[in-house]
Amino acid sequence: MKTSLKKYILAVALTASAGTMMAQELNSAYFVEDFKYRHDMNAAFGNDQTYIAIPALGNLNVRLQGSLGVGDVLFKNPDFGIKEGAKKTTTFMHPGISASDALSGIDKDGNNLIFDMDIPIVSVGFKGFGGYNTIELKDRTHFAVQLPYSLFDFAKNMSNKTYSFDDLGARGWTYVELGFGHSRQIMDNLRVGAKVKFLFGGAYADLSMDDMQANLEGDKWILRGKAKAELNMKGAKFKSEQKDYKGRTGYYNQVNGLDTDNLGLAGFGLGLDLGAVYEFKDFALDWLDGTKVSLALNDLGFISWNNSMVAESSGDPFEFTGFKMKYENGSFENGGDDIGDDLADFAHLEDKGEGSGKTTALAATMRLGVEYPLPVYDKVTFGLLGTHRFDGDYSWTEGRLSANYKPLTWLDGGINMAVTSFCTTMGWVLNVHPKGMNVFMGMDHMIGKTGASSVPLDSNVSFNFGLNVAF
Repeated sequence: MKTSLKKYILAVALTASAGTMMAQELNSAYFVEDFKYRHDMNAAFGNDQTYIAIPALGNLNVRLQGSLGVGDVLFKNPDFGIKEGAKKTTTFMHPGISASDALSGIDKDGNNLIFDMDIPIVSVGFKGFGGYNTIELKDRTHFAVQLPYSLFDFAKNMSNKTYSFDDLGARGWTYVELGFGHSRQIMDNLRVGAKVKFLFGGAYADLSMDDMQANLEGDKWILRGKAKAELNMKGAKFKSEQKDYKGRTGYYNQVNGLDTDNLGLAGFGLGLDLGAVYEFKDFALDWLDGTKVSLALNDLGFISWNNSMVAESSGDPFEFTGFKMKYENGSFENGGDDIGDDLADFAHLEDKGEGSGKTTALAATMRLGVEYPLPVYDKVTFGLLGTHRFDGDYSWTEGRLSANYKPLTWLDGGINMAVTSFCTTMGWVLNVHPKGMNVFMGMDHMIGKTGASSVPLDSNVSFNFGLNVAF
């Protein structure tokens, strides 16, 4: 087996932390009254203006969320300033970095990295039919990876103990979403809304481990267990090459790539967003007048995938010959060029042909909000928003407290702080919406300390920007 399981670990962490586009909505703007895309967070929200998004710029966002960052795997190079040509930073695998320091930033309960990307193609909102209506067409991509502590421990230490990699996995999908939303006031103090979404699947992939373990037997490391990869992508085929088993006789046809000619629709599904906003009016407690309570459930639905392909390991034990990464000036030679080959060697996947289709649930999101207007100054409100993503091993929770200010009819925004499953952070939003145009920008996660080339060392960063025609 090649020596790049380390490269795989590093590549996932570094690539993810270098700035992945994530489409989770701007929670900092949930209580900003005329933020044009509030309906993406709660289907009951409407706007005072009609808007038309500038394609790809209407709601552009860059966001990354997770428990593993560049700062957890990159360290100051002990050879810097001592050995000629040594670089300033190196990875946690450097022999001069102790195991305790190298693993200090790795979460023993698991390390999740969650990425999403939305590319808005069409987004329109307008009043009519007794309420507010939205039409949206966008491309959505979701990817999540889980890296257990044992994987990093094994890479760094390779101690005489059993290592389990059952929690190692990845899952992702991409689809096009066509949504139609409508919200209206059904009572003087109650507004409701819903959005129906037609989903056109592009691809679905899932990698999992079953009882995968590494044990030292004599002077050899033996890996046991099964790895399985499922792929739903119409027109795609696995590419294989003949490889020999390490530590035993025989060969197997290892999956080492993907042929993606003549791609087509791989699935179809339906989604639903639901929302409601209740406002206290003429309440017995005067100080509660104007308070709004809101609830939203987004991405309730499924996609049925066809054209399934399965790649699976035999489950037979095989020898792992150890990590032999070659250092040059404090860096791993060849970087991550061999990541694909190395991962293929680790998993020992063989093409098992086509399997049956499958149906997967969307990663649903629930939001519960409370907004309280300042009695002595109605231009200021305070909001508390709880968010939970239902996504199995990749679920997360966030609580956000905000202060929102609307000094002018065409200008509003706010600042906030949040506690999430991954960090404690601060956010802000500024929304400008005079007649004729709308421009907004904001962040749910402030950028903290950065490393080389201004790459954030933390894995929780975001920036949102939007440009829309409004009238």
